[in-house]
This record gives sequence, C-alpha cells and structure tokens, in this order.
Amino acid sequence: MSRRRRWQEEPPNQERWLISYADFITLLFAFFVVMYSVSSVNEGKYKVLSDSLTGVFNAPQRAITPVQADGTPPGSNALPAGTELVSLPVARPGQSPVTDRHNGAEAMRAMADALAAEFGELIQQGVATLEISDDWLELGLRGSLLFASGDAEPHYDAFEVVKRIARVLRGREHAIRVEGFTDNQPIHTGRYPSNWELSSARAAAVVRMLAMDGVAPDRMAAIGYGEFQPVAGNDTVEGRSRNRRVVVLISREAGIRGAVR
Repeated sequence: MSRRRRWQEEPPNQERWLISYADFITLLFAFFVVMYSVSSVNEGKYKVLSDSLTGVFNAPQRAITPVQADGTPPGSNALPAGTELVSLPVARPGQSPVTDRHNGAEAMRAMADALAAEFGELIQQGVATLEISDDWLELGLRGSLLFASGDAEPHYDAFEVVKRIARVLRGREHAIRVEGFTDNQPIHTGRYPSNWELSSARAAAVVRMLAMDGVAPDRMAAIGYGEFQPVAGNDTVEGRSRNRRVVVLISREAGIRGAVR
C-alpha cells in the first residue's frame, strides 16, 4: 500500500488576476495624469500663438474706428475726468507730416482723443491715466491690468487692453516707448533676479503684443526702470499698486532713437 500523503496540495490562487488589474489601473491613472498636464495650456501663451497664426494665415481686416468706452458719442472731443491736456496749435495746409510741429500737434491731439475714448472708463476708475504735452502723449496702465504679481507673462485680459492701444497706434509714424516700473518689494527668482529684469520684461511683453497687433516694430523700444521711479510712496498698498505700472509714451517724432524725453 502506498504511503498516505501527510498534506494535500493547495488549490491554485484564484485571485492572481487582481495583481494584473492593479497594474493596469495604475498605468491608466498615470496616463490620464500625463494627458491632463499636456492639455493644461497657459492661456496667455495660447493667445500669443493663436494671434500669430491668425495674422499669418488669415490676415484679418482690423477695425480702425475706436470704441467709445466712456459713453461719449463718436466724433466727440470730450475727454474723461483725469485727462490732462494742454493747448495745442492747429495744423495749416501744406505742412509736412510728422516732423512739422503744427501738424504733429494735430496728430497728437487726435491720438489723445482716440485713447480717451478707448480707456475713458479705466481712467474714471483710476487704473489708467492719460496726459499730453507738446512733444509726448503718455498712457499709463496699472500693472494689475496686464500681469499677475511678480510675473511678466500677460494674463488673458491683457491682450484686449493692448489691442485697444494698437487700434489707435497702427499706421502712424510716431515713435513709441514702453516703460516698465515696479514697487520696491524685492524679487529674486530664477527668471527675475531683481526688479530691473521684471520691469524690463513687462515692457518688452507689451511691445511684443503691440507688434502682434500691427504696430511697426521699428517704431518701438522697451525700457525697464525697476523700483527707482515711483509716483507714490511704497509704504501703503495703494502706493505700491500705483508704482507697479506700464507707461506707453508716444512721441511727436518718428525716429525712436531720436525721441528723448
């Protein structure tokens, strides 16, 4: 008689499929995480790419009639409160375009009226300013209208703001200088070692967007002043907010390197 086995064979494991199933679920989860990260495109960068492709392939017809942002009827010369204007002479027939002082004054006044119409509401709210002198037209914008704190990448709403500026400046010969300013809060990141780099990057970003919207690049320059040209005290939140700004300067002159303020 054969010897009786002292143990019985264990039945095969019927749940080994769970190991393969768990591996599959883990891989599937990782796949969807990767797909989600790829699909989360920065809106600002997407807008830059979209506008560039539109300009190259479609060449859309752009409107040149300013939108009345403050409710004044088209053609009205009324400017919103907070706009400082000086008395400018009227052009005479037969004078040269930009270099002639009188005709240049008329062009400056026309641009001032158009910018006041575009930004009247923002001027009333105190987040934009508009000033004009004999030689310069100055549009100031709070940094929060264009950029997030501590960053020089335009947020989505900035593109519409710059597009409204470009509507006025396209097709003209005047030199344009974009200046960036910050408050005195220190910054030290891999991208912006100091406020010099941050203010310069913001000015350059606005210049780049203006060029995308049809303003001639050879008419423009970008300058960063960092924290060293404040318009208000940095000891209050409101003062620091006023100091974080971008200023678009339009010169009576045509040559950007000859436009000195």
